[in-house]
Order: sequence, then structure tokens, then C-alpha cells
Amino acid sequence: MSEPYDLIVVGGGNAALCAAIEGAEKGCSVLLLESAPKVYRGGNSRHTRNFRCMHQGPLSVLTGSYTEDEYFDDLMRVVNGKTDRHLARMCIRESEKCLPWMEAHGVRFQPSLSGTLSLSRTNAFFLGGGKALVNAYYRTAENLGVTVLYDAEVTHIHLDGNRVTGVDVRSKGETATLQARAFVLASGGFQGDIDWLCRAWGPSARNFLIRGTPYNRGVVLRDMLDQGAESVGDPTQCHAVAIDGRAPKFDGGIVTRLDCVPFSIVVNNQGARFYDEGEDVWPKRYAIWGRLVAAQPEQVGYSIIDSQSLELFMPSVFPPIKADTIKDLARRLGLPGETLKATVDSFNAACPTDPDGSFHPTELDGLATEGLDPPKTNWARPITQPPFYGYSLRPGVTFTYLGLKVDETARVYGADGPFANLWAAGEIMAGSILGQGYLAGFGMTIGTVFGRIAGQEAASHVA
Repeated sequence: MSEPYDLIVVGGGNAALCAAIEGAEKGCSVLLLESAPKVYRGGNSRHTRNFRCMHQGPLSVLTGSYTEDEYFDDLMRVVNGKTDRHLARMCIRESEKCLPWMEAHGVRFQPSLSGTLSLSRTNAFFLGGGKALVNAYYRTAENLGVTVLYDAEVTHIHLDGNRVTGVDVRSKGETATLQARAFVLASGGFQGDIDWLCRAWGPSARNFLIRGTPYNRGVVLRDMLDQGAESVGDPTQCHAVAIDGRAPKFDGGIVTRLDCVPFSIVVNNQGARFYDEGEDVWPKRYAIWGRLVAAQPEQVGYSIIDSQSLELFMPSVFPPIKADTIKDLARRLGLPGETLKATVDSFNAACPTDPDGSFHPTELDGLATEGLDPPKTNWARPITQPPFYGYSLRPGVTFTYLGLKVDETARVYGADGPFANLWAAGEIMAGSILGQGYLAGFGMTIGTVFGRIAGQEAASHVA
């Protein structure tokens, strides 16, 4: 470790691995520093399962076409205009080149999963999930000669003017300063630091669950911001979904997500509905529900369905609470029975009749309530067929959007302009494109596109 590397990559997930592979293929000696133990390597990428990809025609497992404009329109609807449009469009265009590159570097794909994430045209699903992708990239990187250190937490970035001269790395109780000619930061957001979440959100953040790795604590991000790096994003904005309230505090991953919301009514702990459960297809709306539940008393919600909807979505790893009556279900969930029954009765009375069988679980079907506030604008089917089922919901934070400002070359910016030898990729810079909201599979797109660019640019700098 006494000899400087050409390139040091800070992080161990998808974006970091893409950067390391690109750098190594262009002749750099590369050191990758992963703060987690080997068994937990890969950051949040371990829990992902698909990649959103632009394509002009059928591509690998993707069907049809998904154009730049359609992709961009989908993104704009969820971010509500809060994005760097130039970076967003560049990221979308580059995604088409990424899928073949991913396959060439060991990633395998499968046809889209059934249920509410049936995205055969827009999203390519990883065979074996995110962990298989991470393992494939580590094999590729190691075969290219990349050196990987686990349990290696970067605690400080040494700056000299607009240049990085080294990084402090703590491992096994000791700290060393390592040097390189170029650096890529891909160490994620700060969601693993609950105190930081509380400073942004207030005390309610103590009730949040963290879907991904506990090792993303924002240490590198905080160090760079404290040294004058330009920031993007709002510390209260994040990719947060409604997950099973029985999930662990950290690292529950994708299996704790609940996809039943479009076919349910969602109530707070007082038994009252608070938002339109059928506003849009689930892949375009699932990421708003973390924030919606976070705004409810005690940061908890409950999704209520009946037997006719039980098989319409991919289930959580935990089975639902089951009862023969709504009042008994309320008792088992700890909800006020009379209030929940009144809420269900009011919803049922507002649902339209459907003699033509218009209900369609994977498309907007227009079956909307009448005279109900808030309305349910699609999939409004009465909850009448016992047994009845309920899931508790908690906000599950995937990653935060406060990050480092970058340009289209992934170069990090300071107060006086871009750093000469520093790039960033993945969640640590995703706030440049994701001002709010989320689009299924787009985090992997950002990480792959900017990880590759960062590795290429760093290698060019070294050369």
C-alpha cells in the first residue's frame, strides 16, 4: 500500500464498480475501498433488481421501444421539474449503451417479473437480483487486477487547492493516508446516520426504517461539504417507500417493500384515509408513499385489502394480518374498529359498479370513486370479500438526495470551479438529477452511467 495507485475509488456498490472496471480496462492501477465487510459488500446495489433503460427497439430482455422523450417525460412527472435537464437527458441517452456493456461484464438479465412491477418494456431485471450483479462486477474487477479492501472506511479527503492529494482510510483500528493520481467518490448518501436524518427531518426520523446498507453514513459527503464542495439537493428529499412495518431497522432490502397499495385503502393509526391510492401505476408512484406515511401520526400507516386482491401483487417477506371481519382486523392491527369499519363502508359506497369487468390490475382502468375525499382514481373496487388482510406501513429510506454537484463528465465542483482530479458517481451525486420523487430502476441508471463516465474521465486524466 506504500506505492500510490493511479486511481482510488471510494465505495463498493454499482457506481464504484463501474468506475473501477472502466479505469482498469484503460490501463490504470485501481484501488477500491469498501467500508463494509466483504459479506455486506455492494451498498444498496445488493438490494436492487432492475435497470431502467432507453432503447429504440427490442434490446436483450426488453420489448418494444422506450424513447428518450418518453423516458424523460416519465422522469419529469415524478421529480415535478426538479432536475438538471441536461444531465437527465444525457443520463437517459447513455443508458442505451449501458445494457450491452453490463452484459459484456458478467451481468445476466431475465424477463420482467410478474405483478405490479411488470415492466418488460422499460426495465431490465437482473437474473439473481442485485447481489448477483454485484458479485459479477467484483469478479470482473478482480480479474482486471483491481485491488479491493473491505472494512476500509474513508474518513477524510485531503485537498490542496483544487486537487485531491490523498484519502485517510480507517481499517482494523488503524488509519493510513493513501495517495493516487485520480479519485472517484461513490460512497452513497447519509441515510445510515439517523442523527443526520433527524437534523433534516426532525425527531420523526427516529421512526424511519433504512431499507439498505447501514454503512452509508455520509462520512465522505460531510467531509467534502465541510471543505467547500458545492452541494445539490435537499436533505429532506430521498428515495423513500412504504415498507412492511415489521422490517428490521437496517438492510431489510427489496423483500420488505409492499406493492399492495393500488388495490387497497391506506389509513393512518386513527383509521382515516389520507391520499389517493390509485393515482397512477405503481412503478411511477410507489416512491411517494414513504413520505406520505412519514407525515402521518407516529409515521405509520395500514394497507387494507380483501381476498380478491391478495394475489395481485408480489407479497412482502412477512405474511399479512388476517381476519374474517373488518372490526376484527382493526383489533389485530391496533386500530379503532368502528372508525375503520366506517372508512371501509364509505369507500365501498363510493366505488363504481363494474358490470363490464373493467378492473385491470396492471393498467390505469379509470375505476374511480365518486364523492369521496380523498378520491381513489383507479382500481376502486369494494373491499367486501372476506377474509380481510392488513399490512402495517413504515417509511423505508433507500437513499438521500443531498449530494455533490457534478457536470456531464462526473467531475466534482468546489467553490472555485471543478476539482482537477476528482469525480463522483451514484447516490452521492444523484441529487443532481433527482430533486424529488423516484422512478423505478433509475438509481441504477444514474450509478451505471456516471460510474462509467467517472472511470473513463479519471483514466484519461491519469493518461
